[in-house]
Amino acid sequence: MKGYFGIGIEGASKAVNVGTLFRTAHAFGASFVFTLRAQYNRREGGASDTSDTPRSVPTYHFADLEAFRLPLGCRLVGIEITDQAIELPSFRHPRQAAYILGAEREGLSADVQSLCDYVVKIPTRFSVNLGVAGALVMYDRLLSLGRHAPRPVAEGAPTESAPLPVFGEPIYKRRQRIRQKAQLKQ
Repeated sequence: MKGYFGIGIEGASKAVNVGTLFRTAHAFGASFVFTLRAQYNRREGGASDTSDTPRSVPTYHFADLEAFRLPLGCRLVGIEITDQAIELPSFRHPRQAAYILGAEREGLSADVQSLCDYVVKIPTRFSVNLGVAGALVMYDRLLSLGRHAPRPVAEGAPTESAPLPVFGEPIYKRRQRIRQKAQLKQ
């Protein structure tokens, strides 16, 4: 899968939920994880983060919005239940993305939502657990951007394997420019 993603939380109140989110992010191949305006106790979070994500994945803790930074070209995607949010099944994930979820009780703050390139909601009847929400978003990203065998029409496993990527001949920019100049002279 091309691109990268990171995932984090704003203002977490339960270290175990952050640990679950980080562990799941590690399992899905996140390039980084982060907290914003949160006091994350790694020891408490370790009760659910049995893979000890901070030892394997770059982990950032931003004290406030002024300190918050993302890589160049990275799009910020907020996960929040709002009327204006895009429903997750209809959302096309950016190739370079950082997903941010709000705290369990307060949700994503208005000032963080205003920084987001997109705000996405999971179409459920009511709010789900923070770790579950993060897992759903990461799984949806995997399904939509990953290479997988096509689903069969009937139930069960696919009958064909994933298509192999097809690459054309290399494009040599210099040769291309020379040909274009030659064509213009004719």
